[in-house]
Amino acid sequence: MEELTEIETIASVIQLAVAPVFLLAGIAGLLNVLTVRLGRAVDRVRVVEARINKEPHSEHCSILQTEISALWSRIRLANWSIRMFVAGALVICLVIVSLFFSELAVINISAAIVVFFLGAMFLLIMGLILFLIEVSISTRSIGTGISEILDEEKIVEP
Repeated sequence: MEELTEIETIASVIQLAVAPVFLLAGIAGLLNVLTVRLGRAVDRVRVVEARINKEPHSEHCSILQTEISALWSRIRLANWSIRMFVAGALVICLVIVSLFFSELAVINISAAIVVFFLGAMFLLIMGLILFLIEVSISTRSIGTGISEILDEEKIVEP
């Protein structure tokens, strides 16, 4: 059997590294979604906090405070989810670097590559779970109490 040339060796390593690179692209998409959600939650907290300061009814303030509490939970979850995805992306980068290092240095670090890949998958799973919890809090708290406040304001106004 013929030995592979250096160019062929590099080409085969690049072929191996393509799958993790596509995974990085998927993570980038999820990070984009999460940062948009995080920004919207932060903006909503600012709006509700400004409204609390102007709200004359104490029962409305408690409803708005409940919304702020849910928003802060979402913000924390989105932050942790982003951290998990970024950590997972970094570990996937380690997988790619390890693939090249293993081939070019002619040493067998396949066990490390497996550990890195499994670690990345664990981090991505955690990020997805946190994202799922954030989405469920968001959908559960949509309009909680706000419709009551708006209905009361319509009754009070002539």
